[in-house]
Amino acid sequence: MLENIRIILVNTSHPGNIGAAARAMKNMGLSKLVLVDPVDHPTFEAYSRAAGADDVLGDARVVKTLAEAVTGCTWVMGTSARERSVQWPMMLPRECAAASIKQAELGEAAIVFGRERTGLTNEELELCHALVNIPTNPDYSSLNVAAAVQVLCYELRLAALESAAASAPSEPERNEPAAKHIDDVPATADQVDGMYQHLYQMLEDVNFFGTSHPEIIMRRLKGMFNRTHLTRREVSILRGIYSAAQGKKAVRK
Repeated sequence: MLENIRIILVNTSHPGNIGAAARAMKNMGLSKLVLVDPVDHPTFEAYSRAAGADDVLGDARVVKTLAEAVTGCTWVMGTSARERSVQWPMMLPRECAAASIKQAELGEAAIVFGRERTGLTNEELELCHALVNIPTNPDYSSLNVAAAVQVLCYELRLAALESAAASAPSEPERNEPAAKHIDDVPATADQVDGMYQHLYQMLEDVNFFGTSHPEIIMRRLKGMFNRTHLTRREVSILRGIYSAAQGKKAVRK
């Protein structure tokens, strides 16, 4: 399942961290690296720090935004070292790895690492289903981004090995469960983002926001929906409701 997991670095300022992250990934059997608006890439320093993981670094995809980086993913974890005003579910690295491996069986998963100094913005966290925090020494909690990648990649490898051992074939079962319908699989990040845009437009059309702050309300709604891990069918139903509220679809009596 490791081949279905993306490691995403956002706006990394030090090329050496990119190379070290690629090395950490290859050490643990991961290969999909996505760079969001890196300050300086590619560089000799990055390839020097990659130390043999040139293939991971060379195949890294470079995009402009995190939304583009998580397109197609059905599970997105964001790393965070501080408390947030809007509470996303928070996991420890081992929990995060187990959940990510499980989700990688259904589709693409991603773990997102923020900027070296400021981490991820609230807007970027809105694209995540949950957050992961590495419990460091409170007296010296600063953790290099490449070191954080190493910790998570190590936990992902352990979780993948445990999952493989648990699912090793034994006696063939007579009653195999029916395959899931395509609409019942988790919605991708871009499908959910499209639903959020539709929700915002609908709430604006029905004058729901009034004098309130739309960005605060939407942040809380996104946090609520992200906790549910919507399926494609549920996204479709919700968008149908929004269209009905906008008068774009006849409401059944």
